Amino acid sequence: MNNKGDMQADNKHLTRVGISLGDINGIGIEVILKSLLDNRIFELCTIIIYGSNKTINYHRKALTISNLTFNRAKSAKEANLKTGNIISTWTEEVQMNIGEVTAEGGLYAFKSLEAATQDLLQGEIDVLVTAPINKDNIQSEEFNFPGHTEYLMQKDGADEALMFMISDVARIGVVTGHIPLKEVAAKIKTEGILKKITVMNKSLIEDFGIVKPKIAVMGLNPHAGDNGLLGDEEEKIILPAITQSKNRGILAFGPFAADGFFGSGTFKNYDGILAMYHDQGLIPAKTLSFGNGINFTAGLKIIRTSPDHGTGYAIAGKNMADESSFRNAIYKAIDIYKNRVRYNEMTANPLQISKGRN
Repeated sequence: MNNKGDMQADNKHLTRVGISLGDINGIGIEVILKSLLDNRIFELCTIIIYGSNKTINYHRKALTISNLTFNRAKSAKEANLKTGNIISTWTEEVQMNIGEVTAEGGLYAFKSLEAATQDLLQGEIDVLVTAPINKDNIQSEEFNFPGHTEYLMQKDGADEALMFMISDVARIGVVTGHIPLKEVAAKIKTEGILKKITVMNKSLIEDFGIVKPKIAVMGLNPHAGDNGLLGDEEEKIILPAITQSKNRGILAFGPFAADGFFGSGTFKNYDGILAMYHDQGLIPAKTLSFGNGINFTAGLKIIRTSPDHGTGYAIAGKNMADESSFRNAIYKAIDIYKNRVRYNEMTANPLQISKGRN
């Protein structure tokens, strides 16, 4: 985050950051704890963790972290501004198996997420930062979604959402998310691409403060179809979506061949990049900024960010997890919240916009 000082100065209140634990046997709790070790973070926000003091203490002992205390709060309204807060989402003893995939890991990841999301929707917290879940063991009658994005989209009541990988290097979204590669081509439709471009454009303006964002749209096939030689989706499906976007006043360009676009550094010329499928977008996103980038769910009324890594079972409990991405997820959630507040204030009072341009 580049504007910590400015943010601190213009705060009407500290941003209330809710945190869900993710899989309790993964590295989620470790990166949460490490992110809070520098107590300067409490000058920027109020941290509210949804989980269990016993579960968190289990990880603290495993990591030999002693210089960190928490306030036990009954609700977000009782949060202490000077330290981290824990709202007890469960009180029962939980079987811990750090580094292993267990049913308990998924069950309590959902309990934490559910409680935090409820408070987010009710305005008890301003933003949500989610630690990584295991998309397999969290599945149940209550959570039947490919991941956080789809769950939060349903809770938010949104018609459209965008998985948006954010870093200081690039902002990359995807048209299709967590689906098998063999299903991608059939899911690529002009209307769907147009919706994703529209969501990205709106987010870049409102959430990132970019007045006239430039958006690059990737092709689906190698070499963007090579003039139809390697596929016609670019000409028949993707290009019409770009044209319709331009007709709406959106600065959208492409379709580009993804390999040359990223390999040549052309991506640096655009404010947002829309990939057609998961790996086309996330491979460059993680290659360019792994460990520092974050995942933001754009297109929702609520604000949610997460780190760019998974549960990390192989290193869980070994004090090896890097907290940089999770800490950045906290910072970026605060940034986005403040940008939305400023945008809403400016659009409510157009005179502020005209003054800012003079």
